[in-house]
Amino acid sequence: MLQQFNEKNRDLLININGELVHRDKAGISPFDSAVQGGDAVWEGLRLYHGRIFKLHEHLARLRRSAEALAFPEIPQEEKIIEEIKRTLVANQMRDGVHIRLTLTRGVKTTSGMDPRLNQSGPTLIVLAEHKPPVYAKSGLTLITSRIRRPPPEILDPRIHHTNLLNSILAKIEATTAGADDALMLDTRGLVAETNATHVFLVGNGEVATSRVVACPEGITRATVLEICEATGIPHGESDLTLDDVYRADEMFCTGTMGELAGVIKVDGRIIGSGEIGPLTRRLSGLFAERTANEGLEVA
Repeated sequence: MLQQFNEKNRDLLININGELVHRDKAGISPFDSAVQGGDAVWEGLRLYHGRIFKLHEHLARLRRSAEALAFPEIPQEEKIIEEIKRTLVANQMRDGVHIRLTLTRGVKTTSGMDPRLNQSGPTLIVLAEHKPPVYAKSGLTLITSRIRRPPPEILDPRIHHTNLLNSILAKIEATTAGADDALMLDTRGLVAETNATHVFLVGNGEVATSRVVACPEGITRATVLEICEATGIPHGESDLTLDDVYRADEMFCTGTMGELAGVIKVDGRIIGSGEIGPLTRRLSGLFAERTANEGLEVA
């Protein structure tokens, strides 16, 4: 699974601190905190028919993450929404769009990791691309990575930061093995997430997902749990092992970039029937109903 360049994105305008510039001319300072040490937080948003699904929830997580990293300045939600709207209007976007929202600590006076070197407020980047859900509907294959997700006492996963090296290393493992993505365990050997998405298992009609211990609080993950609660589908959060994965009737991943994506093989083992399962398809349909009818209008 490799994303392809979309010709509609050739002349994108990128919003950097309110300035709209062509993608080929966009850039940030080499003294910016994101460049100096990955000192930034981010959110992935998706635009459906002029509305961004769960926008307030995403912006609340962005603020929580920035506060956890002690950013001295954080733009107000209204300001961020205004810049998102300006970016979408400038690019004439209304549907089938993924937005990468990045907030860095800002520009330093000289190179170094000390936040006291930051004398210029935060950098806000709004990158909107024409991009449908990225995962194939035929089902994903995963391998279990040797790279572990750190526990909260090392780095709290609730901080949605841009320092994604362990996920990138896991993705490299998956690509080398010919898989779509990598399943990542925590330091206890329990299932955390994939390198890019949350994990759900289905067994005997019940939906289960990992506890939020070594994985971030996912917006799509929470939406799936909301749907299960509203429709009476048995569900829960628990400690999941690789044995639970291999014996699952169905398996799927969730995330803003790819929505719900079924998994049909892990470590060479067929999951369930080897096809997208009926409950996965049902939840995908219910999720599509939510995204078609909910969200903040921005375009």
